[in-house]
Amino acid sequence: MNKLLIICGATCTGKTSLAVDCALKLNTDVVSADSQLIYRNLNIGTAKPTVAEMRGVKHHMIDIVSPDKNFSVSDYVRLSEAVIDKIDSENKIPVVCGGTGFYIKSLIYDLSYGHTPADEGIRQKYAEILNEKGKEYLYNLLKKCDNETAAKLHINDTKRVIRALEIYEISGKRKSDIHDGFKLKRTYSAFAIDYPREQLYGMIDKRVDLMFDKGLVDEVENLLRDGINENNQCMQAIGYKEVLFCLKNGDNQNTMRDIIKQNTRHYAKRQITFFKKLDGIIWLKPEEANCETVLELYNE
Repeated sequence: MNKLLIICGATCTGKTSLAVDCALKLNTDVVSADSQLIYRNLNIGTAKPTVAEMRGVKHHMIDIVSPDKNFSVSDYVRLSEAVIDKIDSENKIPVVCGGTGFYIKSLIYDLSYGHTPADEGIRQKYAEILNEKGKEYLYNLLKKCDNETAAKLHINDTKRVIRALEIYEISGKRKSDIHDGFKLKRTYSAFAIDYPREQLYGMIDKRVDLMFDKGLVDEVENLLRDGINENNQCMQAIGYKEVLFCLKNGDNQNTMRDIIKQNTRHYAKRQITFFKKLDGIIWLKPEEANCETVLELYNE
């Protein structure tokens, strides 16, 4: 297998552009590792790359799931590994690009949680519980059977709450008791762009303003008209949950903007913390973040 080329790190740091530059140079494809780009009709709030931004490079794992569906890390592994194997079979280097740390780790390490399979019936059951009784009730179910895992999850992270309940129901074991370790599945070289914090926050603020200019509120209202609501997994994404909350409470767009900017800055900080723990990751200064530098380091 070819060594993965991974472009990761915080939101708004130019990952897509750098990944496309590398893919063009290598004549290969990009595999998205972003938990929100998988959803169709979530375009503005996810900063989904446009056709122009893709520059003719084929992008995988984008627009593959209806917004009313749940999607887990195990789903991502199953679909993305098939894509990567196909790129490998063509003797091309897979370029993985995204900021969802668990997606990226799932490609390079065995994080199968005791190889507990997915079960659509069980997931649907808990999705219905979520829809009927709410996220607090769902979260309390997890606390009863696996309080240690619950303590590590936010009540709004219903996707992972459901997965932990699914693991417990299928295996009879608590997720917190299952330790797969970090068995390496694929070799890789990972790169992230390290902007000074205040500069990064300024870029985030500009992106959020641009999202509103492009029609973020209209996008959320269209999703609501299509039957998507706060209990759908896709609506837990930053940008969508805040607009939805403000629409329900009659807040104005300035309030929405401020909350989204703040939450996005917090998310970027968490992403940086997460990726700093990724073994061997190379942090590039913005002026060093070009495909020539990346490919030279990749080939060392």
